[in-house]
Amino acid sequence: MRKPIQNKRNQKPKAKQRASLTFRMNVLFFSIFMLFSVLVFRLGYLQIVKGEDYVRKLALTEEVRVNTSVPRGRIYDRNGRILVDNEPENAITYTKLPTTKTEDMVKIANSLAALIDMPTDRVTARDKEDFWILLHDKEAKAKVTTEEMNKFRQENEGIEEKEVNKEYDKRIRERITEEELASLTEQDMEVLAIYREMTSGYNLSPQIIKSENVTDHEFALVSERLSELPGVNTTTDWKRIRLAPVAVLGRTTTPNKGIPKSQLDHYLAREYSRNDRVGESYFEAQYEELLQGQKSVVKNITNKKGEVVETLTTYDGEPGKDLVSTLDIELQQKAEEIVEKYLLQAKSAGSSSLLDRAFYVMMDPNTGEILAMVGKKIEYDEETGKRYLADYSYGTFTTAYEAGSTVKAATVLTGYSEGAITPGTVLVDQPITVAGTQAKSSVFNRSGAIPMNDLRALEQSSNSYMFQVAMKIGGLNYKYNIGLRLKEGTLQTMRNGYAQFGLGVQTGVDLPGETAGFQGFMDTQAKILDLAIGQFDTYTPLQLAQYISTVANGGYRIQPHLLKEIRNPSSDGETLGSLVEEIQPKILNRISNSEQEIDHVKEGLRRVYIGAHGSAARYFRNTPYTAAGKTGTAEVRYYNPEKGIKGIDALNLVHVGFAPYENPEVAYAVVLPWATTNFNSYQSYNNMIARDVLDAYFELKKNRTGTEISSNTVNQKILPALSEEVLNEDEEEKTVNE
Repeated sequence: MRKPIQNKRNQKPKAKQRASLTFRMNVLFFSIFMLFSVLVFRLGYLQIVKGEDYVRKLALTEEVRVNTSVPRGRIYDRNGRILVDNEPENAITYTKLPTTKTEDMVKIANSLAALIDMPTDRVTARDKEDFWILLHDKEAKAKVTTEEMNKFRQENEGIEEKEVNKEYDKRIRERITEEELASLTEQDMEVLAIYREMTSGYNLSPQIIKSENVTDHEFALVSERLSELPGVNTTTDWKRIRLAPVAVLGRTTTPNKGIPKSQLDHYLAREYSRNDRVGESYFEAQYEELLQGQKSVVKNITNKKGEVVETLTTYDGEPGKDLVSTLDIELQQKAEEIVEKYLLQAKSAGSSSLLDRAFYVMMDPNTGEILAMVGKKIEYDEETGKRYLADYSYGTFTTAYEAGSTVKAATVLTGYSEGAITPGTVLVDQPITVAGTQAKSSVFNRSGAIPMNDLRALEQSSNSYMFQVAMKIGGLNYKYNIGLRLKEGTLQTMRNGYAQFGLGVQTGVDLPGETAGFQGFMDTQAKILDLAIGQFDTYTPLQLAQYISTVANGGYRIQPHLLKEIRNPSSDGETLGSLVEEIQPKILNRISNSEQEIDHVKEGLRRVYIGAHGSAARYFRNTPYTAAGKTGTAEVRYYNPEKGIKGIDALNLVHVGFAPYENPEVAYAVVLPWATTNFNSYQSYNNMIARDVLDAYFELKKNRTGTEISSNTVNQKILPALSEEVLNEDEEEKTVNE
């Protein structure tokens, strides 16, 4: 039997079909392979190349720096005596979650208002409007119709929608009546006061609702109901208290005030919260970053709904660093008492209508450490009409005055460095008559001619000698009725010479707001002669202290500073914490005089205190210690447009000095601006203050021998506050009208 013959025509389509299927399968597998390859490559790229970036982004969204109100660093004086401390107080906080609704917050605020007594004095008119709109949504919307806003859009073609909404909100507020706002009850106002604090911060960041005057009863009531008050917590806050009435220590803001608007961006960029307390002035502001401490950092774990289900602490935070200042608060207190005493005496002595302030600065000329910084100003209470003395310690570096003859040591040393005179140069003290001007003379010699060298010129405070030094710097030798044509640049040459000592330039003190003083306008070259005796440019009391320190220490201008040490917080409350850093002296420059020239001038300053013609010998000749210095009386014109005073002649009383003479430990400056308008009869209160405070310094030094006060930096005891006067951060300080 024959086998059937296969039809080859039928085999060809099947073969083609199988081949096509195989091809499609290969393409499919290849495509799948390529897709998986791309997927694997992408996963590898995300994990290896971009992995760290996404981890950082994830951490950024989950980790929140929380205001746990860590204690701010304490401030001590140089001997370990507490100056600024923290006082714990009860606090109630609220933390807003991302999913929290406005109506939920209002309910919580209502519940809290029933438990605590909330002050309403910080509620503003706009707050009231906001709250009324919140409580009366329909009535508020009815005040502005849709047609009205459509017309506004047509009249302002192309206006952005946000501007439309802004106008809409504005019109609603304008149409809220006084009667409607008055409908808010006392209960509503308390709820509003709580609500405004709840909304003042960021999500997941605790906001202080109340921390001032939270009673134990209120604290307990809220603590018992925390489960009923989502986001509310009871905790401990810290109030800043100043235990030394020295304004230069500065102040902090309160949580209610928070960060000042002018510095908001600065602090927010450093991860502060809006209601953080920050240093507001002077020492507290200067060292804010050290005193503030580090907040704790928490990681919030959220579910799919964005609700926080768990909070993990990733950093516990730490208190601020303790700062040891250079101030000796016992010396500061004695200096304040002495300055107050003589300021009031001078004020009651007559011819003192302009006198209202006095300053004293003492510093270590070898290190720049400020031991005492005193400023007192007479103010009047508008309510009682009585006068009081306000602390004006910051006036020692923020206000400047003509310093009179105290600058003559700088004039002589500048004369040396410019080759105008040499140590021992003799000039004739005589009235100086320049063509076209009135004669200028020394106070003690109005008409005679007295040959004297530079030492006697300093001792007796010769104006004539200094005038002639200035002329020689300008290329002239004095002759009667000479035409005053000093070489170009003489004024700047002398100012540059003074600047070497710190006169007319900022001292570099570690406090904000320092002024460099005022440079007078030279309408005639005779003003250069006035500059030589300290009656043209103005200098701060701190500049004067730096200047005399430069002379005392052999010619090195040291930067004055108020910070002595940075320490960790105390672990036992009895001894200072471990030393982190001790501030080292900073030399700003060395004057262009030889050691011999400086020593020669120092001898002249010593004669001021003990010489037969010494202008301060009456006060310092019989001291049990050695000292040297220079007195000054500057004739000035007093202007005060606010009081309608266009110009009255007055005297500034000034004094600079250092001690002991052989090995200076301290340098000091005294300034009483506009002390008297009577040029013929006045008391030298400047010299009295200088002597009495210097006595107090050496007495304290003697009495401390063998006591608990030590210069050791290890196991240094914490000493209690010296003053009973306490200033809380929320209390107003007596103001000074500058």
